Amino acid sequence: MTADPIPEIRTTRLLLRGWRDEDLAPFAAMNADPTIARFLSGALTRDESDAFVASIVESWATQGFGQWALERLETAAFVGFTGLSAPSFEAHFTPAVEIGWRLAAEAWGHGLATEAAEAALAFGFESVGLDEIVSFTVPANVRSRAVMERLGMTHDPADDFDHPRFPDGHRLRRHVLYRLDREAWRSRDR
Repeated sequence: MTADPIPEIRTTRLLLRGWRDEDLAPFAAMNADPTIARFLSGALTRDESDAFVASIVESWATQGFGQWALERLETAAFVGFTGLSAPSFEAHFTPAVEIGWRLAAEAWGHGLATEAAEAALAFGFESVGLDEIVSFTVPANVRSRAVMERLGMTHDPADDFDHPRFPDGHRLRRHVLYRLDREAWRSRDR
């Protein structure tokens, strides 16, 4: 696995970096954790998790952005990912670029998702030149929604949507959409 096209970014406590072979096992363990998967489409097998990482690396090579592997600076431990992706489904707000994150449960509640996402937003607006970045989740995912709000993203209930990957009546079908444009990002207090 090569991380050549993936730029490294250091924050106060994290290294946003390219993916390494040694990240695959802890990432697969995260993706199999029902606590982490409860607001996603479900737990992933090892093969599905490895394929997801391969698609992330491919995104960096083809689009110039993607999700970084997150490493705690003080311990060098892999703790998850944060970054940018282009949703592959059609909705009223697509095409778009989404910011997202997935951290190991033991990394929750320490502000790491927000810290990493701040760096990813800066990369998206300054290096990629995006005009807007979105984020979405199910209404019950209050932790991720809190991160979106700390990032200065705004939610308009008129933007909420039914995710086309979930069938009618599925508990995860309804999603809330948050938005942040470059001008609002530049003008907010950080």
